[in-house]
Amino acid sequence: MKTKWLFILSAAGILAACYAAYLSTITKAAEPPVFNPASNPYSEGIYAEGMVESTQSSGENINMYPEVAGTVKQIFVKEGQAVRKGEPLLEIDPSIQRATAEQQLSQARAAHAMLQELRAEPRKETLDVTVAQVQAAQANLKTTMDELEKQEAAYKIDTGSISKDALDNAINAKAVAETNLEVAIRQYDLTKAGAWIYDIQNQERQYVALERSYVASHSLLGKYILHAPQDGVMLTVNTIVGAYVSPLGAYDAYTQGNDPVLTFGSSGTHLNVRCYVDEILVSRLPEPSHIKATMTIRGTSTQIPLTFDRIQPFVSPKIELSDQRQELVDVRVLPIIFQLERPKNVNLYPGELVDVYIGH
Repeated sequence: MKTKWLFILSAAGILAACYAAYLSTITKAAEPPVFNPASNPYSEGIYAEGMVESTQSSGENINMYPEVAGTVKQIFVKEGQAVRKGEPLLEIDPSIQRATAEQQLSQARAAHAMLQELRAEPRKETLDVTVAQVQAAQANLKTTMDELEKQEAAYKIDTGSISKDALDNAINAKAVAETNLEVAIRQYDLTKAGAWIYDIQNQERQYVALERSYVASHSLLGKYILHAPQDGVMLTVNTIVGAYVSPLGAYDAYTQGNDPVLTFGSSGTHLNVRCYVDEILVSRLPEPSHIKATMTIRGTSTQIPLTFDRIQPFVSPKIELSDQRQELVDVRVLPIIFQLERPKNVNLYPGELVDVYIGH
């Protein structure tokens, strides 16, 4: 009985193996592609990788960096929002800079008050004091002169009536009184003359320097708010309230590098496509007046004709697709910019990669 079952199981295994071998020989028909791959519409077309950008008369999308560093206090816009030229986009906390400007303003005002004081000299009350000092010195001189005359007269009448030492002291007292009167008169003249011109000039310069420091600090306060450079659309906001930003940009925890704080683009009906032509293909480019191009949107079969706009005549390393600081570049490319009307039924955004064929 056992032998019979072994024979049946062996036969079943052989049949299963034969069927599996048969199935393996059947060739399945290839499934049709989801979309047709990009094809060259020109007999001698050149392929280039392209990137969609907002329309700019020169350069690329506007990458905005603050001129000052600090903590983001307020963000006034959202990504995709249309803004007008001059509208505020982002504010950095200006509290420290404002306090510095106010301190410099106070210093400038104090210097100005000192300058006004120097220009207003002599002060009437101070001049009155010097006049009184002159009058006191005159009175003291008269007293010493009278005392000297009395002693000289007594000495002439009777030399024994007064000692020679007392007479000498009276003479010395008169000389001291005369000197004190001269000092008082010169002090009066000095006070009446007012502040020295060089003191006034020095104070003027200090005031001007402090005033200019305040103006510079106050002007710097305007740098703590980023404004829209032109009418356009906010493409990216790479920071949040409370985050630290600097002239280097905003730190990205994912890429561990610095990104522009804001990326600003135009809001027109057209887009630009920036193509990077490999340097070994540059010699095959037609004359600018004969350049034609067609763009294929990746993931679709949509082909859109492009209009030649300009060439940036500078071949540079191809670093657009990764971090420049980490990429070893062996390829150099020539940027060529084309323009197209924004498609109505196709989702197309700045930053997308597209396939471009350039011909003539």
